[in-house]
Amino acid sequence: MIYILNAMECFGNLNAVFPEKSNGLREVPVDCMSCARKVQCLKKALETKEGISMRLDKKPVQEKGLKSLIKRWSERKSLSRLIEKI
Repeated sequence: MIYILNAMECFGNLNAVFPEKSNGLREVPVDCMSCARKVQCLKKALETKEGISMRLDKKPVQEKGLKSLIKRWSERKSLSRLIEKI
């Protein structure tokens, strides 16, 4: 079932359920908070090509050390592989 918000299909639509604000941060709209399927919807949005790209483009936290560098590299490699599959 697809839920309609403001006359557009919103289920799993990254720009509808997790839009970017003018300050560059993303925030879930208030209308989504009352939806019974918000968790599934957000997960679906993050599994799309746009969602994976958003996660890949996020700025890394300035952590020091080889361990954090390898962890971030591994996460980016996994996300890159997911994009290739889609």
